[in-house]
Amino acid sequence: MVKQKIGYVALLVRDYDETLAFYTGVLGFDLLEDTMLDGGKRWVRVAPPGDAGTCLLLAKATTPEQAARIGDQTGERVFLFLHTDDFWRDYHALRARGLQFTEEPRAESYGTVAVFVDLYGNRWDLLELKAP
Repeated sequence: MVKQKIGYVALLVRDYDETLAFYTGVLGFDLLEDTMLDGGKRWVRVAPPGDAGTCLLLAKATTPEQAARIGDQTGERVFLFLHTDDFWRDYHALRARGLQFTEEPRAESYGTVAVFVDLYGNRWDLLELKAP
């Protein structure tokens, strides 16, 4: 039986330190790794607290083509989905830390959701799924 999983999702960023400040300070993510590499690059991984699964690999843009895609890696669609076990707890905590939501929370058939943007404008869903 084949066992696979997505390990990292690369997220294009302008600056490692400003991005780390946002993801650890505003979103409350854990810094998993920050390793210096050759050529001034860094291997920087962050993940939501308590998440041992997929994490974000912060990838500093190094070409004009990459820089042009910072904040819009998916053509203005929601890019990432931050699942939570308590929507209202996290919604209020994130707003208190200055996170910008682009809409009011709403109840959908699949759960409670609201869209927010990260420091570069990437769109995320904060989502508490309904129990199956």
